[in-house]
Amino acid sequence: MSRRYAGETCVLAYSGGLDTSVAVAWLREALGFEVVTCTGDLGATGDLEAVQRKAIQSGAKKAIVQDARDIFVRYFVWPALQAGALYQDRYPLATALGRPLLAKLLVDAARAEGARFVAHGCTGKGNDQVRFDLAVGALAPDLTVIAPMRGGMNMTREEEIDYARRHAIPVEATKKSPYSVDENLWGRSIEAGVLEDPWDAPPRDVFAWTAEPDEAPAKAVEVVVAFAEGIPVALDGVHLEGVPLIRRLNELAGTHGVGRIDMVEDRLVGIKSREIYEAPAALVLHQAARALESLVLTKEVIRFKARVAQEYAELVYNGLWFSAHHQDLATYVRSTQRFVTGEVRMRFARGTSAVVGRRSPHSLYQTALATYGKGDAFDHKASEGFITVFGLPLRTQARTQALWGEGSEAALEIPRKALAAPSAPAGTKRSAGAKRKR
Repeated sequence: MSRRYAGETCVLAYSGGLDTSVAVAWLREALGFEVVTCTGDLGATGDLEAVQRKAIQSGAKKAIVQDARDIFVRYFVWPALQAGALYQDRYPLATALGRPLLAKLLVDAARAEGARFVAHGCTGKGNDQVRFDLAVGALAPDLTVIAPMRGGMNMTREEEIDYARRHAIPVEATKKSPYSVDENLWGRSIEAGVLEDPWDAPPRDVFAWTAEPDEAPAKAVEVVVAFAEGIPVALDGVHLEGVPLIRRLNELAGTHGVGRIDMVEDRLVGIKSREIYEAPAALVLHQAARALESLVLTKEVIRFKARVAQEYAELVYNGLWFSAHHQDLATYVRSTQRFVTGEVRMRFARGTSAVVGRRSPHSLYQTALATYGKGDAFDHKASEGFITVFGLPLRTQARTQALWGEGSEAALEIPRKALAAPSAPAGTKRSAGAKRKR
């Protein structure tokens, strides 16, 4: 391949994993780029200096690193939690939420370096390529995106491992354990290898954050999560910032086997993919947040917000974070969270997480109205008038259209035999009034 970009600088979104480590050397060797790597720590990078050294060892002329954990939680994770965004009702969008932030850091680095090109290590059949490309296009449409894994490198994971060894690039992946793993504070995603068969149970070595449920502590544990306007702010009465709060919940819930997701999801590019996720804190906080909302939001808001949550999750999953549609939905979500303040008590027990208590100073639940015991303040007689008015359309229709008259059981798909009067037990006689009219 021609080194047609000799002398140009390309800023590569660098994770330090197999794909991006190989991409550093390949961009230099095959295309002639001077490579600058850009790494944003969203909670899984660890030693940033070690990442810098590895990038340089892989062939980068410069390695930019940034601790972006607090930004990630404050401006990406918490808004998605407030929205209730779970893709296909299960996936808490850990990787999907991280990509727009990493793309923003990539664009900022390209501007600082005077580069006209940026690159990422996403494959041609994954979702992340869309997220990076769309985010860069929204933030800096003048930049050109290079995607070596999508075209040019054309390597299998086994070939990448061989390439890395030939170029003295240190990588953790092996041919024996070829999992593709992405992590940040909000979750861990694992795919490839034996996981590609949706019939096979995930091997134990897939999981790193969660205990096997049957090996978790026998004694259940409870934790109280406090929220202020939909944002988690404390555990068991101790105020915590976002990063340590999520880390603590990941550890506590994960120890009890809580947080595993095994699903076949629909990727944006049109294929189904078997995905394994570990997200203890994310699943617990979503569960707790919805429990608190059940106290303080009206029926209509809960109903409509569920639709917004689905739409919000779809747009995040599809890479549309930097869109006007997201801005509009986010404005509505923030409005719904004004009174989502209170506490939720969660219990973890051998792979399960359950809400066992909830309270709020803004609660719409009133014991005097809900109780059937002493102190009942509900006006039972008022129900008669309510039912009369509420049922008026049904009675009017029944009088004028007779939808449920003679023979109408067919409309309900109920067999005529099922509507017949039950036969009398053997040895008994029907009373005259019990005889069925023909």
